[in-house]
Amino acid sequence: MNNNTNLIRKSRIVKTYMGIGLCLSVAFSGSMLLPAHPVHAASVSDSSVSDQVIATGKQFLGVRYQFGATSGRTDEFDCSSFTQYVFKQNGIDLPRSSKEQSQVGTPVSKDRLQPGDLVFSDTNHDGVINHVSIYIGNGQLLHTYSVGIGVTVSDFDGSTWDDTFVTARRVISDNGQASGGQIANLNQSESTNGEHQQGEH
Repeated sequence: MNNNTNLIRKSRIVKTYMGIGLCLSVAFSGSMLLPAHPVHAASVSDSSVSDQVIATGKQFLGVRYQFGATSGRTDEFDCSSFTQYVFKQNGIDLPRSSKEQSQVGTPVSKDRLQPGDLVFSDTNHDGVINHVSIYIGNGQLLHTYSVGIGVTVSDFDGSTWDDTFVTARRVISDNGQASGGQIANLNQSESTNGEHQQGEH
């Protein structure tokens, strides 16, 4: 009687372990067949390239204006050495002068300006572009234009730069590069083009 009872118990134990083993085997095999979940890399930056350009430019608020400033200097700027430097720090190469910068990128009408667009003006009223600013949104420009003022933020609507507006250009594309490809840095001073006179408004 005891022997029969022991045999029955052993049989039940063996079946239980076999059942557990079978379940684990099926579960493991099933998990091998499931597709792997893709791993999502963290975004490099939550801000757009235009936000980065504007943030870079604002770091130089108050830096003095100097006509014909040397490319790459950060202790002084003229209008286009400023835009050239700020965009360069964000991977976009621009020519040196405002006139040359006005010929790159995609033309944009005044009523379709977006943050990061370049705004060009002819403040001397002589048919030659002599000033470039960065549109930063909310009807404002980030630029430098006069001794004693330096890098500053100005209202665009109704300003001299609005009244003498010639064109605007979008040089930031979806991939963060200069529209139409990277533009060669000509390292050319505005003074050689007779552009951007001191004290203009």
